[in-house]
Amino acid sequence: MSYITMALLATLFTYFVTALGAATVFFFRTMNRKVLDLMLGFAAGVMIAASFFSLLEPAIDLADTLEMNAWLTATIGFALGGFFVIAADVFLSRTEFIKSQPPTMKRSILLASSVTLHNIPEGLAVGVAFGSVALGVEGATLTGAIMLAFGIAMQNFPEGVCVSMPLYRDGFSRRKSFLIGQASGIVEPIAGVLGVVFVMTMRNALPLALSFSAGAMIAVACAELLPEASKENKLLASIGVVVGFSLMMALDVALG
Repeated sequence: MSYITMALLATLFTYFVTALGAATVFFFRTMNRKVLDLMLGFAAGVMIAASFFSLLEPAIDLADTLEMNAWLTATIGFALGGFFVIAADVFLSRTEFIKSQPPTMKRSILLASSVTLHNIPEGLAVGVAFGSVALGVEGATLTGAIMLAFGIAMQNFPEGVCVSMPLYRDGFSRRKSFLIGQASGIVEPIAGVLGVVFVMTMRNALPLALSFSAGAMIAVACAELLPEASKENKLLASIGVVVGFSLMMALDVALG
C-alpha cells in the first residue's frame, strides 16, 4: 500500500469519526459533558505529544541532515502554523456575515467554520507525517503517523458533537445539523493527500512543513481543546491530557 493511500485512509478515518460525532444528534438532545471533556483532554494530550515526537523532532533532525539552520527553520515553521490558526479565528469572528447574525446563530456558524478551518492543518499534519515516513526521515515512524491520526480522530468525535448539537438546539433539523457537522471534517482527507504529495515531491520544504503542522496542532490544542475541556471539568481534562500525552509518547518512543 502506498503512503498516499495510507494517508488517505487515515484521514478518511478521522473524517468518519467526525461524522460519527455529528450523528449523535439523531439519538440524543445533549451529550454527557464529563465524557466529552475527558475525550477533549485526552485528544489534546495526544496532539501535544505528537506535535513534538512525530512532527517537530523529525523536522529538526531533517533540517540538520539537509544542512539547514535547524533552530531557525523549526521556529519559523512552528510560529507560522500557530499564527495561521490564531489568524483564522480572528478573521472568522470579524467577518460582516458573522456579525450580522443573531447571537445564537452567530455562535453556531462561528463554531462550524472554526472547526472546518482547524481541520485543514490537522489533515495536513497527518499527510506530512506519512510523507516523512515514506522519505525515511530520521525520527518519523509509521506508528507515530498512525497515532497522530488516532489522536486527531479522538478529538474529532466531540468536535462533530459540538457542531451538530448547537445547530439542532438553535432550530436546525436533525438531518441538516448532521450534514453540517459531518461536512466540517471532509476537508481532512483532501488536506491529508495534499500534505503527503507535497512533502514527497519537495523534500527540502519538509522541515518547514513539519514545523508548521506542529505549530498549528499546538495552537488548536491550547486555544480550542483545553479551554473547552476545562470549562466545567478541569480535573477530568487534566487527567485526559496526562494519559493522552503519556500514551502517545510511550508508543512513539518504544515502537519508533
